[in-house]
Amino acid sequence: MTFKKNSILFVGNHLSQSAKNMGVGEELANHLEQRGYHTILVSRKMNKPARLLDMLWTILRKRRFYDLAEVDVFSGSAFLWAFLSAGLLKLLGKPLILTLHGGNLPNYAANHPRWVKSLLTWANAVVAPSSYLKQKLGVCRADIRLIPNGLEINHYLFQLRENPQPKLVWLRAFHQIYNPSLAPKVIKILEDQHIDTHLLMVGPDKGDGSLQEMLNTAQELGIAHRVEVIRGVSKEQVPEILTRGDIFLNTTNFDNTPVSLIEAMASGCCIVTTNVGGIPYLLEDGVDALLVPPNDPLAMAAAVKRILTEPGLSEKLSTNARKKAEQFDWSIILPKWEELLKSLQ
Repeated sequence: MTFKKNSILFVGNHLSQSAKNMGVGEELANHLEQRGYHTILVSRKMNKPARLLDMLWTILRKRRFYDLAEVDVFSGSAFLWAFLSAGLLKLLGKPLILTLHGGNLPNYAANHPRWVKSLLTWANAVVAPSSYLKQKLGVCRADIRLIPNGLEINHYLFQLRENPQPKLVWLRAFHQIYNPSLAPKVIKILEDQHIDTHLLMVGPDKGDGSLQEMLNTAQELGIAHRVEVIRGVSKEQVPEILTRGDIFLNTTNFDNTPVSLIEAMASGCCIVTTNVGGIPYLLEDGVDALLVPPNDPLAMAAAVKRILTEPGLSEKLSTNARKKAEQFDWSIILPKWEELLKSLQ
């Protein structure tokens, strides 16, 4: 392998070859490749210990083949990967960009302030995809840059929801932090109000029992016939999935600025979401979405009913959501990354 100018090492979970979903870091790398950059991605290994070893070994082994590195920073056990990777890059004298991810990262930083602050001070630049993370992690580092996650807006067919039907879409991973069992509880309340609903739930099973718990909840409530489950789709299939519903449910207990939510906005879905984490920084209640408290099926069902019955509301939410989503197009986001990269050369 020969050295190329403008070479970037991306350190994170780049699992699109094994899993169906492409992470934002991998997508950024693909766009930069199209702009003439050379990118190296690590790691694609599904096994977590093997993934960490692959990250560290690649950082060391290919140190002469990249100019700088970008490392994804999540909370929990994944924070250790970022900490060790960034520490090794610092020892090698490589320019470093850290990209913050995950709605639970502020809580993690509050519980481990010394570790998080140490990590952030090692970097030449820190990027946050949302105002939420920029503000919350600002206590650890003041000069965090805001660069939102990007998407190809033209890949999403905009459908103005003027006369929405009770067809609901849920698009996340089946994991406890996303609270999937809230969705069938909402459907049960709507059924009791004689609203003939259908719920499409799409996402990979993360193996923590959340999928089975959701299925059991739907069965116990007697609405299993109203719930359709698709266990994960590729990113290319998401635009078509979003055309199958008029109302997008986001039931999460923790969140930052989820790409799935921006995708729903781009498609013109009427969004009903919990008001946790970074979501109130992204969406305005009553303007481009309806926001409700977490784990409150009555409030979420009432919001869905408003969209179905309140004149003019669905059209307003649909139109404004699409307009806001257009601000996340790669044609706007990618130049911000290129400006940052050039400043570190």
